[in-house]
Amino acid sequence: MRVKIAIFAVLTAIFCACNNVSNSSLEDFRVEKFRPEFATGFRIDSSEEGESSLITISNPWQGADFEQRIFVARNHEKAPAGFRGQVIEAPIRSVVCMSSGYVAMFDALGQIYKVKGVSGINFITNAHVRNPLAGVADVGYDANLDFERIVALRPDVVMMYGVAGENSLITSKLRELGIPYMYIGDYVEQSPLGKAEWMMVVAEITDCSAKADSLFGAVKRNYQALATRVADHAAPRPKVMLNTPYRDIWFLPPADSYMARFIADAGGDAFTADGNGNTSQPIDSEQAYLLASQAEVWLNVGGCTTLKELTAQNPRFAAMPAVRNHRVYNNNRTRTSSGGSDFWESGLVRPDLILHDLVSILHPEIGEAEGLIYYEQLK
Repeated sequence: MRVKIAIFAVLTAIFCACNNVSNSSLEDFRVEKFRPEFATGFRIDSSEEGESSLITISNPWQGADFEQRIFVARNHEKAPAGFRGQVIEAPIRSVVCMSSGYVAMFDALGQIYKVKGVSGINFITNAHVRNPLAGVADVGYDANLDFERIVALRPDVVMMYGVAGENSLITSKLRELGIPYMYIGDYVEQSPLGKAEWMMVVAEITDCSAKADSLFGAVKRNYQALATRVADHAAPRPKVMLNTPYRDIWFLPPADSYMARFIADAGGDAFTADGNGNTSQPIDSEQAYLLASQAEVWLNVGGCTTLKELTAQNPRFAAMPAVRNHRVYNNNRTRTSSGGSDFWESGLVRPDLILHDLVSILHPEIGEAEGLIYYEQLK
């Protein structure tokens, strides 16, 4: 009997060892599973055999020359031979989100309960995350990240972003702890629909692709229909000033940036800075005041909630036409006491609703100014 048991144990060990060896290679993952229509920073591939997939993230921060591959395993399939990227078992059960926009993606797909940790909970507007009964933990920020808390949460993946480069201090520690991570590059997308399309990455790791297809399809149709209506009927195009000075320096986005494209699709002309991408550039202060004096509408004025607060920053603001005519609007209608704005959260996955607001502001003859969702008029 002992001999039989020993033989069985040996055979089992051999079987398990063989089962842990992948029969696939990266070359097998050449079947296009999802190619973004608007986003530029990711793609999803699969193979002709098996149900696993391969997510490739490209250049997820401004000026990056970087690529990350994530093997999304299903049915306990093994990663391709020689694979050196991150491995995630789908559907994931838990996630730590380092940006509020990722929280919105999970919420939109009905997967908010999988969010177990966030960075900066006081800046997040999502009701579930802020509910103490949900038990969502705040894991801290950047260099002050609480790795002990992350380990205790046992996340299947940490979703993170890079700013000036790979956050190697965090990624090396996560690798040491055996916690998978993936970069999300939505913030460098210059297309509003491109940002929203990143929800397909979340859908891939939660097995919600059909729901994401339906949701994004509706958002795209709404956005494009409204943009077409504006292009056909809205004239003239009002001049738009953006932002307020930060430490006496006024930053404006480039002409091909996310915000400038929003305003263009809403039938306006934003004053912009030289350069490309989404990185705002400083402009000469006197030039900024000159542009502001020419603007008919002023948007995104920092933490201000009233015209009094705005003009208290600088008495010169009171003379601006947009201030005199009460055409100043801020994108913080729904915000937290710490300053977090839902514009940068749920607005990420609903650019059609942001466009609705901007059209209502710039062309009230087309939109519905009383039904603003993310913006509010300063009074």
